[in-house]
Amino acid sequence: MIVVHHLNNSRSQRVLWLLEEMGLAYEVKRYERDARTMLAPPELRAIHPLGKSPVIQDGDIVVAETGAIVEYLLETYPTAELRPQPGTAEGRRFTYWLHYAEGSAMTPLLLKLVFGALPTRSPGLLRPLVKAIATKAQTGFVDPQIATHTAYWEAELAQSGWFAGDSFSAADIMMSFPLEAGASRAPYGPDKPRLKAFLAAIHARPAYQRALARGGPYAYA
Repeated sequence: MIVVHHLNNSRSQRVLWLLEEMGLAYEVKRYERDARTMLAPPELRAIHPLGKSPVIQDGDIVVAETGAIVEYLLETYPTAELRPQPGTAEGRRFTYWLHYAEGSAMTPLLLKLVFGALPTRSPGLLRPLVKAIATKAQTGFVDPQIATHTAYWEAELAQSGWFAGDSFSAADIMMSFPLEAGASRAPYGPDKPRLKAFLAAIHARPAYQRALARGGPYAYA
C-alpha cells in the first residue's frame, strides 16, 4: 500500500487529494510542524535525507517532491481522466503547469513568507531596521511579482476555467497550492473572479473533501 508522509498545512495535501481522485488505497502518516520554527520534525529524515514533506513510499520505492510524486503516480497507475494525452497541446500545457506550480509560482510566495517573518525573528534592537528592509523588499519586488503571477493565472483560467485544457486534471491539483497560498496572504478581490471561482470549484470536489478528512486541519482550504 502507498504510504504518504504528510506534514500538516503543507503541499503534501495535494498528494492526498490526487490519491483520492485516483481512487487508490493509501495510508497517512502524519507529522506536525515545530510550533516555533514551523519546520518538519526530525523523524522525517528517516524517510528522506532532506526531512521534508511530501514523501511517499510505494513498496520499496521512495519518492519525494510533489511534482515527482504526481508524475510517478500517474505513470504507475495510469488514468486518462487526470492527464491529457502526451504530445497534444493540452499535454504540453499539463507539463508546463505541473512544473510551473513548484517553480516560478512558488518563489515570490515563499519570499513573501520569509520577509514577513524576518522582523519577528530578529533581535529586538535590530527589529526596526530589519522590518524596514523587509517591507521595502516586499513592496518593491515581491508584491509586484505576486501581482504579475496572479494576473497571469486569471488570464489563463479565462480560457476554460482549468489550467491544462477544457477539463479538470492533475495540473489543477498542482496549481491549487499556489492559488490557496496566494489567497491566504492577500484575498483575491473583484478583479480576480476566475481565481475565486477556481478555488470554489476545487474545494467543492468530493475527493478534495475526503483528502481534508484524511489529512487533518489545513489552513488554506
